[in-house]
Amino acid sequence: MTTLSRRTLLQAMGTGALATALASLPTFAQDRTAIRIGYAVSKTGANAGGAGISTIPNYLLWVDDVNKAGGLELSKLGVTLKLEVTEYDDRSSAEETVRAIERLATQDNVDFILPSWGTGSNLAAGPTFDRFGFPQLAGTAVTDMAPQLVQRWKNSFWFLGGGHDYANALVDLLVKQRDAGAINNKVAIASVADGFGIDLSKAATPAFQAAGFELVYDKTYPLGTSDFAPIINEVSGLGVDTFVAFSYPPDTFALTQQAVVANFSPKIFYLGVGTAFPIYPNVAGPNHNGVMGVGGIDPDSEAIAAYFERHTALVGQAPDSWASAVTYASLEILGQAITRVGDLDKSAVAAEIASGEFDTILGKVKLVDNQLRALWTVGQWQDGKFVGLAHTEGKAAREPVVPKPAWVPAS
Repeated sequence: MTTLSRRTLLQAMGTGALATALASLPTFAQDRTAIRIGYAVSKTGANAGGAGISTIPNYLLWVDDVNKAGGLELSKLGVTLKLEVTEYDDRSSAEETVRAIERLATQDNVDFILPSWGTGSNLAAGPTFDRFGFPQLAGTAVTDMAPQLVQRWKNSFWFLGGGHDYANALVDLLVKQRDAGAINNKVAIASVADGFGIDLSKAATPAFQAAGFELVYDKTYPLGTSDFAPIINEVSGLGVDTFVAFSYPPDTFALTQQAVVANFSPKIFYLGVGTAFPIYPNVAGPNHNGVMGVGGIDPDSEAIAAYFERHTALVGQAPDSWASAVTYASLEILGQAITRVGDLDKSAVAAEIASGEFDTILGKVKLVDNQLRALWTVGQWQDGKFVGLAHTEGKAAREPVVPKPAWVPAS
């Protein structure tokens, strides 16, 4: 691409022809001071807790890292530009997310749009990302529909896998514990009646049944539930060694605290989103050790350790040990794709994301059919870290602690 200034064009063209031509020309490199990044994310509402842990800090960190390094080189335009951010609060509303994306695309004229937090918001925003041609980097969405979605929305990318990845890994781990005599055959499942819980429970129920487990409890609870005493009281009398909740952060915290109060302390206590959050040990106190959940990290990874250090220094708290690193890696991929393309062509950048191999804090990453398939699937709190017990590539997994330590009664 040849870079021309507006003054050069003025000298070469008549004013009438110039006005017509400028209306169809892209923004010129000399007129740009930054690469414009936009996003709508939940700063208030029910999703604010998750977004405030897994999404917003990583957006801040990526922008800070890129800008401290001098920006992203756009070789075809002959410039290196820093990042400039326009953000909106979607107030935990899918409708607000969609409206904000439309505004970012049509009024703010951003170059790239980052996704909101959560499975539901990413599914709701997919058609809008697709309509405006933006790559959608869904770093906090778990869905078994991803293979079908990438056929519908060619520029969508899914980084957290599907419910079957997490459910099957959990069942495989529990089969080994059952066969070793560490747990009995009875399982109770409670799942939030929203995108994440539905996807996980749909995968987990048949997987447990196929493995020969006895599902003595398998029910959903409404989004926004805060009183889990009825569930805990019912399950505690069923003789289960394994309790599984496919929960959102507020549920995860409430289930932990209320299980401790009720002294419901099964050998396997597995929870959903929020278990890997850095605040979970504060919520659970000494009872966090031994609790299992989705995700995990390799605590021996130097790249992860350096990422944790930068994240903590910038935002004042550690990242979570699941979606945070994946979200940051998706941004590294975006930045490297932009640099390789050498300009701000959204379609070319999306094509590079789909086909390229990238160096990230997770290691070398190459997406398969627009999906990240190298995933930590089951983690457990051990000695103050949420370590990976299972990985889709079987690497660097720690051995589970079973049974988990008995609850320490709340003081």
